Amino acid sequence: MCLHFRHLYILSPSYILTAPDLITVPFNISRIPRCFTLTRPILGGIKKKRNKKKKRGGSKKKVTSDQAEAIKSVTDWLFLGSSSPPLSSSFDDFAVTINTGSLRCGDKPVFELHSHSNRSDGFLSPSKLVERAHTNGVKVLSLTDHDTMAGIPEAVEAGRRFGIKIIPGIEISTMFRVESGSEEPVHILAYYGSSGPAMYDELESFLVKIRDGRFVRGREMVSKLNKLKVPLRWEHVTRIAGKDVAPGRMHVARALLEAGYVENLRQAFTKYLHDDGPAYATGSEPMSEEAVKLICRTGGVAVLAHPWALKDHVSVIRRLKDAGLHGVEVYRSDGKLEVFSELADTYSLLKLGGSDYHGKGGRNESELGSVNLPVKALQEFLKLGRPIWCEAVKATMRTFLEQPSDSNLSNILRFDRARILKGSSSWSCGRELMDRCLAIWLTNDERENDEFEDLRLKLSCVLINSKGSCVTVGA
Repeated sequence: MCLHFRHLYILSPSYILTAPDLITVPFNISRIPRCFTLTRPILGGIKKKRNKKKKRGGSKKKVTSDQAEAIKSVTDWLFLGSSSPPLSSSFDDFAVTINTGSLRCGDKPVFELHSHSNRSDGFLSPSKLVERAHTNGVKVLSLTDHDTMAGIPEAVEAGRRFGIKIIPGIEISTMFRVESGSEEPVHILAYYGSSGPAMYDELESFLVKIRDGRFVRGREMVSKLNKLKVPLRWEHVTRIAGKDVAPGRMHVARALLEAGYVENLRQAFTKYLHDDGPAYATGSEPMSEEAVKLICRTGGVAVLAHPWALKDHVSVIRRLKDAGLHGVEVYRSDGKLEVFSELADTYSLLKLGGSDYHGKGGRNESELGSVNLPVKALQEFLKLGRPIWCEAVKATMRTFLEQPSDSNLSNILRFDRARILKGSSSWSCGRELMDRCLAIWLTNDERENDEFEDLRLKLSCVLINSKGSCVTVGA
């Protein structure tokens, strides 16, 4: 039999047509299960969907010449100067997979410049964090754990597997003293090149003091909670934090939630743990200016984190700029904050941002890669950062030349050991090590200068014993 229909309706799991006129369809009513139910018209839906798609495609902005230049600049950095990489290719040296064809059409790689793993107060391991970033389309990820870089090697190795470039980072906990004498917690982000910080041992000693203070601070927060008739146990907090992880407020909040003393993590902070809250405590955080100066001295880019959380952000930005601050977070997942963008312009600072992802879930957390950083902002970031990172490589190699110890050799290999040591069985001197590192870390233009050539010649005299993954300084 044939039926005539005007509108198409969805059935579950199939469909039929109703209303006479317009359409004639062969129809066997005996084959329709009785459980089918009519839902909504679909023809109109299809039409609307097509119109919507057409509208979205028609409103796409054209890429300007400046934007195209910025995209090329950022992409070139991702390939570290490779002149003509094939589409969707992966280089062993650079371990980044990018569809350069799509980038040339105006797409830009997604940068995520603020994230945390379970090496500080995040919920995911560094490798799981990188995997999630990959799922979200992120191409460049900076792991910025609180006061530690312990998760960077694992993140770098995972980045190789998932085609994500890792910027070694850190978020340093500091205190800022205002003119009245009171203090305010301020967090400073540091971004390093692939070689990591110059003078790593000095930076690590600085961070150890902060982490040790976190244990004292955590115990004090638990003590204050106990005085508030909240019988939380310190052992509960350290179990959540994990082995060798300095506990923070998030770990205390999670312990409160697990023990049933709060309904959610937000309540733990609003009721007890917010700045100046009844269970809040400080540790042994350094002054903000000191941290910024150390970041600059060790070859990092210093950026003020979440300035919107500060009481006197103008004073903080002004004084930290004098100390060497390079940038300020301006962009969030909900867009650009104009007040901080204007301050960045006033003090000639980079405008950056990131999700501050911890992996705790919930509606209030921004997802990895959700902050839309303009490609010009990325270009300016790399334009400022790359010369700084290049100088850090020189300083690291110079330190090894002056004192060719296993400890200084370990600092060179610290964050990218597997990639550096690939093919190391034939190494016999420091020059071969340096050539390998420079090929991974720097572009052709960056490594072709007199200072590097001088270092290479002098490192020819430094003997290296290479046996598989074991590399030591020779006699």
